[in-house]
Amino acid sequence: MLFVLHCIDKAGDGSLRMANREAHLAFLKANADAVRLGGPFLSDDGSRMVGSMLVIEAEDLAAAKAWAAGDPYAKAGVFENVDIRPWKAVVGTTQIS
Repeated sequence: MLFVLHCIDKAGDGSLRMANREAHLAFLKANADAVRLGGPFLSDDGSRMVGSMLVIEAEDLAAAKAWAAGDPYAKAGVFENVDIRPWKAVVGTTQIS
């Protein structure tokens, strides 16, 4: 089942995100089999990252939440809010199974 992780960073200059970015990217690479799509949200002027959006595949909502909790960004407290919802791909150019 697919899940969307909608993550919004805590207010600040982004230094906590940047301090944990390499670990986050390593986590995504190590878990590439679960990740279908992802990337950062940007500030209105596009100058910095202010959150993350991921589409992952997980067995159920509990597994998706556990997966998200393992992300170094989550462990470091980068996010102010994380919303995880089941999702169904219907349109678009990216083939998501």
